[in-house]
Amino acid sequence: MKSFIDHLECTYCGKTYPENKPIRLCEACGKVLYARYDASAAKKAVKREAIKDRPASMWRYFEMLPVHNEANVVTLQEGWTPIIPAPKLAKAIGSQSVVIKDEGINPTGTFKVRGISAAISKANELGIKSVTMPTAGNAGGACSFYAARAGMGAYVFMPKDAPEANQKEVVHAGAKLTLVDGLIGEAGKQARKLAADSGFFDLSTLQEPYRAEGKKTMGYEIAEQMRWTFPDVIMYPTGGGTGIVGIWKAVFEMEALGWTDGKRPRIFAVQSENCQPIVNAFKKGAEFAEPWPTPHTIAHGMRVPSAIADYLILRVLRESKGGGVTVSDQEIIEHMRLVARTEGVFVCPEGAATAAGARKLIADGTISPDEKILLLNTGSGLKSLELL
Repeated sequence: MKSFIDHLECTYCGKTYPENKPIRLCEACGKVLYARYDASAAKKAVKREAIKDRPASMWRYFEMLPVHNEANVVTLQEGWTPIIPAPKLAKAIGSQSVVIKDEGINPTGTFKVRGISAAISKANELGIKSVTMPTAGNAGGACSFYAARAGMGAYVFMPKDAPEANQKEVVHAGAKLTLVDGLIGEAGKQARKLAADSGFFDLSTLQEPYRAEGKKTMGYEIAEQMRWTFPDVIMYPTGGGTGIVGIWKAVFEMEALGWTDGKRPRIFAVQSENCQPIVNAFKKGAEFAEPWPTPHTIAHGMRVPSAIADYLILRVLRESKGGGVTVSDQEIIEHMRLVARTEGVFVCPEGAATAAGARKLIADGTISPDEKILLLNTGSGLKSLELL
């Protein structure tokens, strides 16, 4: 198989860069870089019908992923997670049609492995030997295991109050864990300092081009699993927002490939009432989000007071004719139980937030009861047992 990656492009100023050397952000404006592909050549080379016979992992879309040599791929068979019908949950929240894409069955129990697999694989291809990253929890665990598989050194910075399960898995996989006072922003400062001082490559969320490439495969899978179309609505729990921008990127790539029917989903960001920079900015009509001053939520993946891709997330919500909604910690716990007791799926707090958010948007008329809703559960509830 052949990757059709062509170059990197700044999502803000449009400056382009080669993809065959390590680079993080746009050197001209400091904004997020996207990997760009030769879609016309890929369209001629591979048909969507050929995908169905490939291995059940995210690397089934190899032509639209950033690694040239298959031998450089670092994988634990992540991806190809199920989409589960949820009729009893639908009835409980006032909908006629709800499905759950369950990312909790991924290696290390989280969707974070998609982005980490893509980023570690590209780092492997570029000859990088050590990586560092800040994390609220799950990404650090995923990074540690994939770095171990690749034979790389990994240096993870995490808030002291991050879930115990995440702290233990980092150490268990042999990575170096540093617990910091403060939130993910402080962890990011320390990770960037280490990267600058040591030359390690920094894998911070959307501060390098390739984690988004792994996350976008959720969009490819949703389309393929739903017979190359999309649901009316995708509910997405939002912290750094890599998944939102990745799925939207996949929508346009598949259109260019001729793989989808042109129907686009409405995408809604779900955030905590106590950490809602994106939802707040969306409601204000702002291009950028102001940092949230006092972030606090039991859903650690949504406790991100400031996202470097704020402008991209907001762009997706508006272009898709979606929006944003906030939920309380109490609603999150209630909906973890509701999903478990109606459908037997053990969702993480962030996944439960999507059910609570959908319920609110149906109640206020933003989402019609007859629209098909996909809830993205980003991890396993087994990693949040302390909440129950």
